[in-house]
Amino acid sequence: MNRVVLGDIAEIITGPFGSMLHKSDYVEEGFPLVMPQDIGDRIINFDSIAQISEIDAIRLEKYEAVENDIIYARRGDVEKHAFVVSEYGKIFCGTGCLRVRVNPEKANPLFISFYLSRPECREWISKHAVGSNMPNINTEILSDVPIELPDKAQQQKVVDFLSATERKILHNRKINDNLEQMANQLYEYWFIQFQFPNNDNNPYKLSGSPMVYNSLLKIEIPEGWRVKTVASLLDKVPNTLRVQNAEYKSSGNIPIVDQSASLIAGYTDNIDALLSDEHGYIVFGDHTRVVKYIRFPFARGADGTQILKSSLSCMPTELLYNTITHIDLSNQGYARHFKFLKDSLVIVPNDDIAQKFAVQVSIWHEQQKQLLFENMKLSKLRDWLLPMLMNGQATIDD
Repeated sequence: MNRVVLGDIAEIITGPFGSMLHKSDYVEEGFPLVMPQDIGDRIINFDSIAQISEIDAIRLEKYEAVENDIIYARRGDVEKHAFVVSEYGKIFCGTGCLRVRVNPEKANPLFISFYLSRPECREWISKHAVGSNMPNINTEILSDVPIELPDKAQQQKVVDFLSATERKILHNRKINDNLEQMANQLYEYWFIQFQFPNNDNNPYKLSGSPMVYNSLLKIEIPEGWRVKTVASLLDKVPNTLRVQNAEYKSSGNIPIVDQSASLIAGYTDNIDALLSDEHGYIVFGDHTRVVKYIRFPFARGADGTQILKSSLSCMPTELLYNTITHIDLSNQGYARHFKFLKDSLVIVPNDDIAQKFAVQVSIWHEQQKQLLFENMKLSKLRDWLLPMLMNGQATIDD
């Protein structure tokens, strides 16, 4: 076993400075620019990722992230990273991020990614981060991450073995993404196109059912439906303890959900932080605009994590979640977005249609929850096996 630090086997650079790229430079279609909020647990979240033009891509060629690169956030959830795969295409390391390029002559990049995902490594990075309110890391800190490096043959065996678990995790994530897409499609068909089933079980608007002009939204909406602000739909949420970034653990009994792109940002054992409701909660990122629907017991993350639930039967939390995901807050710039969300006008259906929607999507949400729990178990198994495979407590037959 060879003891090295990450800087011995990889080139680590900082993403472009803010002065090199401004929000006004972003384009609708171009090349993805990975920012801290886009980094999940070894994956990149492309849902709301910024994109740059071909001209800027040429100018920022130095910061391109290619297959087998590793991308870290410089601030916030600094212990997590994304591993770049070929399916991502041409992408770039953005402002606020660090790019790690492992030398394949010295180490297997995928092995290093697995190794850096271990709880011990994540805790080391969090412990050595600087900053009292928000953790920050730099190239020097990341370069010093200690690594126990087996020979390349053993690295490949570990990668081959753990990749099977990784493929199952990715497969489950893909199923969950498809379930999320199904719920979005149903929402758009019923509440944007207004083709929910009428009393004769035919598409409402298409069959000529009555529509009424709404002066607030300046569109026609189904007869009997109303328009309200999001704030008027919200119920009180228990004022539980907020877990600060520095207190996040890599393992524990209670998952932490915050405004980052990752569904689960960390863990805690502090029961005073626990939130649980049979209908779930909506998590809204005040800074990031990330929206999550959580149907399992969890702890609220640090500053900027807003917790919402509905107070009306005509707008169950399942429906409120999909409604919020369709509100465009992208033109507010860098701001606390919750105040804009609360003032947003939304269409409120009648109880019958709202409950029918909630019943259907609840089935999909339950499937998502079960797959999420399976992935959590697989991830823990992966993290438990890696050190055992390395120190010889577990062996892999050829």
